[in-house]
Amino acid sequence: MRRSTLLGSLATAALLAAGLPATASAAPVSTDAFTRAVAQLRAHSGGALVTDGQAFTLRNVQTDADGTEHVRLNRYQDGLPVLGGDTVVHLGKGNTWRGANHTLAAAPTRGAKARVSAAAAGRTALAASTAATRRVDGSQLVYDADAAGTALAYEVVVGGAYADGTPSELHVLVDATTGRVRDSWEGVQRDGTGNTFHSGTVTVGSTLSGTTYQLADATRGGHRTYDLNGGTTGTGTLVTSASNVFGDGTLANRQTAAADAAYGAQMTWDYYKTTFGRNGIRNDGVGAYSRVHYSANYANAFWQDSCFCMTYGDGGSGWYPLTSLDVAGHEMSHGVTSNTAGLRYSGESGGLNEATSDIFGTLVEFYANNAKDPGDYLIGEKLRTSGAPLRYMDKPSKDGASADCWSRSVGRLDVHYSSGVANHFFYLLAVGSGSSSYGNSPTCNGSTVTGIGNAKAGAIWYRALTTYMTSRTDYAGARTATLSAAKDLYGTGSVEYNTVAAAWSAVSVN
Repeated sequence: MRRSTLLGSLATAALLAAGLPATASAAPVSTDAFTRAVAQLRAHSGGALVTDGQAFTLRNVQTDADGTEHVRLNRYQDGLPVLGGDTVVHLGKGNTWRGANHTLAAAPTRGAKARVSAAAAGRTALAASTAATRRVDGSQLVYDADAAGTALAYEVVVGGAYADGTPSELHVLVDATTGRVRDSWEGVQRDGTGNTFHSGTVTVGSTLSGTTYQLADATRGGHRTYDLNGGTTGTGTLVTSASNVFGDGTLANRQTAAADAAYGAQMTWDYYKTTFGRNGIRNDGVGAYSRVHYSANYANAFWQDSCFCMTYGDGGSGWYPLTSLDVAGHEMSHGVTSNTAGLRYSGESGGLNEATSDIFGTLVEFYANNAKDPGDYLIGEKLRTSGAPLRYMDKPSKDGASADCWSRSVGRLDVHYSSGVANHFFYLLAVGSGSSSYGNSPTCNGSTVTGIGNAKAGAIWYRALTTYMTSRTDYAGARTATLSAAKDLYGTGSVEYNTVAAAWSAVSVN
């Protein structure tokens, strides 16, 4: 989702397009899979909309136990990135073609020329930002793909900060022919606000350096926790202790929030590792880092791809600090989405991006099984001093803004509210409709749905995200992706497959 190094991505593309590894350390199996996937893609160019002048780069390869490979690729036309043109190629044993997932409506038109200058596009992009401070941090020509086709556009990155102190990295797509804004999305993915109801006395990873213990977890990719001390830039100061005890459970001790953040990162890492075998957010064994005490009276938290880090505010009037388990799981799952499907943070794909974080934040909370913060299907229930959650998965509209059911207008909602459709789907899939100890969930079509449990529902969503969804997947595409995932895991016609279909129908995605 985040593209902070615009020119660097093109330099790498030139190497991979020629079938060469980008670096000497690139795994031979990945390079081989890339070469075979591109060859198969070109052999089946009609359905995949592969035309002259197109090149591809490798994002990642996922291999099933039976040897089936799922090769995720970025697409370029005449050297320009095709946003929304990413594809997943599926190869069976013996390099057999099993199809590809993509959302292109038409191949890019070759030889397109910009009629709008980069400077004019930059001014348009600046005007599109609502940040309090803003600047153009970069610009590049791209092909932007949507349901109507593809168009030449400038992707302009507008940096700055909002009035509450949250940094902004707004990606604005300005049509290179008409000068209008085609789309925009935030690169800094944030969600509402604080939690200081920490998780009680827990074990956190630490490292002894000399006579001082650092809040650095060597067993989870080297995750480290820093204190920004009210700052808004840099990493801050690494949290340390002479006694290997961090915090005392009160807000008077500033290490309490740091211990919560470290624990949230630890549980998120462990959930993905234990459940899916995923070795960190990027699946490369490298831990992100966390920053606490961001700004002053800041009632928010955010994930940022460019720093590969998680940041927490202390909250303000009516809020607690943002260090609850579901917030940590939610925000870090934005990183997982960014490194897999890359769901664009606008429209229906943005709602699916937010819902993915709500879903996995919830599952991290259940996985932790912490008596101080038991699993539930409420989002941010420990953030407000009033005790009111931010969002509800059983009936999302209880927050006053989220959608329970899909409609043609859902994509025009803020992504935190359009996510309600997928949140509702997941609740029905896992728990079922009607009354339970977790809530009372209606269906949009009056049907009754019997849930299949968190483990199976989570496995289906994870496989759909990592194997079938692409950057512009919408709700109809999510239905198809999760059905494909359920077929892979449990078989066509299985209870799990049929429940996925029923749950989507129950939220009006047919």
